Amino acid sequence: MMTIVHSPQAKSPEKGAVSDVLLIFLKLGLTCFGGPIAHIGYFRDEFVTRRRWLDEQAYADLVALCQFLPGPASSQVGFSIGLMRAGYLGGLAAWTGFTLPSAIVLVLFAFGAPSLGGPLGSGLLHGLKLVAVAIVAQAVWGMARTLCPDRERASIAAVASLFILSSASSVAQIAAILLGAVAGLWLCRDALPPTEGQVTMPVSRRAGIAALATFSILLVGVVVLAHSSSNAVDLFAAFYRSGALVFGGGHVVLPLLREAFVTPGWVSDDAFLAGYGAAQAVPGPLFTFAAYLGAVVKPEPNGLAGAVLGLIGIFLPGILILIGMLPFWDALRVRPGAQAAMRGINAAVVGLLGAALYNPVWTSSVKTPADFGVALVGFVLLVAWRAPPLVVVVVGALGGIVLALTQV
Repeated sequence: MMTIVHSPQAKSPEKGAVSDVLLIFLKLGLTCFGGPIAHIGYFRDEFVTRRRWLDEQAYADLVALCQFLPGPASSQVGFSIGLMRAGYLGGLAAWTGFTLPSAIVLVLFAFGAPSLGGPLGSGLLHGLKLVAVAIVAQAVWGMARTLCPDRERASIAAVASLFILSSASSVAQIAAILLGAVAGLWLCRDALPPTEGQVTMPVSRRAGIAALATFSILLVGVVVLAHSSSNAVDLFAAFYRSGALVFGGGHVVLPLLREAFVTPGWVSDDAFLAGYGAAQAVPGPLFTFAAYLGAVVKPEPNGLAGAVLGLIGIFLPGILILIGMLPFWDALRVRPGAQAAMRGINAAVVGLLGAALYNPVWTSSVKTPADFGVALVGFVLLVAWRAPPLVVVVVGALGGIVLALTQV
């Protein structure tokens, strides 16, 4: 079990009721708009400032761990807080409460989207695609400033982007991430190690090893069983593989999921981007986009069963590797090699997301100068005016409807 020395103003770790954890995270799941960085701010206000379940240093260490690992960082932070407070059931309650609201809304959108016909419906869906242009452009802009601040990492990002754009291979994205790690070991070893600190979690080394083994076995298994005779296995494999390879935030899952679902023809580009745009309008983690994809995917299981399978498949790898790394994080995080590799990986995923901004987001959405204008307004609202994503979704949807009506 990992330990931590808490500051005097923080409460010592104590067990709480699983139901309390569920209700608190359900409230957060209904109100946390703005993406993973904003979610981490909400969590800090709720659990460090207000409830004092952990102190600033412990929270900072926890966030650092979740940003280091693949998977949805804000969901991993929430799971960890629930785990710390009420054990494994508390972690499950935290994940359920934070994930369920947005997943339900996106499944309802998936069921209702086919009935959106005529200029209003087509304009709304096109507007959501233009919202995706603005959202992804903002993500590339912000991540590049943070994760590629020097010429070495900017070069890694550029090479990764060119590699993705020039390759039609289905393994190009995985290869780009691995090459980023190698380049980071070579070019990014001069950064200072992180400050010392520990995170309290009721996870033994034996449990951590078991979780890492399960993560690895499933990852190898989904590769071996790809294109099996079972649609359910193929669907789970596509979500699990995408969730296991997401470094750098929720938006990076976009190109991975597109490769898994649009390329084989399971979901059309239009439906994919419309759902991605709708995912910006709901609170909670962006990974609940998987619920939408699972509901609309062509091969059965789809509908509600596909949505559940999608949610489990995409979140499971991040939770497993989090549990696996908790007992070993303090020893690993100060190793220069691990830090250098992660800096290279983070730079590579900026390039990966930049390539996705061009294809498919831009090429399938921006067809006219007016389309570009709507996307540009959304981007300026996000970057310059710091508008909430929900506002940008409304503006983009209205812009798409106006464009559709003027073309009738």
